[in-house]
Amino acid sequence: MQSHFQYHVFFCLNQRDNGEACCADKGAEKAFEYMKAKVKKLGLAGEGKVRINRAGCLDRCGEGPVMVVYPQAVWYTFVDNEDLDEIIESHLQNGKVVERLVV
Repeated sequence: MQSHFQYHVFFCLNQRDNGEACCADKGAEKAFEYMKAKVKKLGLAGEGKVRINRAGCLDRCGEGPVMVVYPQAVWYTFVDNEDLDEIIESHLQNGKVVERLVV
């Protein structure tokens, strides 16, 4: 069965009300917006290509911020836009997992 997207990326954007660690407190929303815009700008977005999606809690709060790339189910953490650029170039454009950022 063929997947609708080559890569489907889910960003944890969960915000915890009780003050516990969460991805939202670690810049996940800004990272999501950056990656979504960059993927679109590079012409990678759309059917048969890449989809960047919001997600609720992915239950990896202590390792956040996190995203997961399907269909391979590769879990990434990241610090800044340079990390996101590396994931886009290496994984989403060239199919090579960025091992240093894998959770």
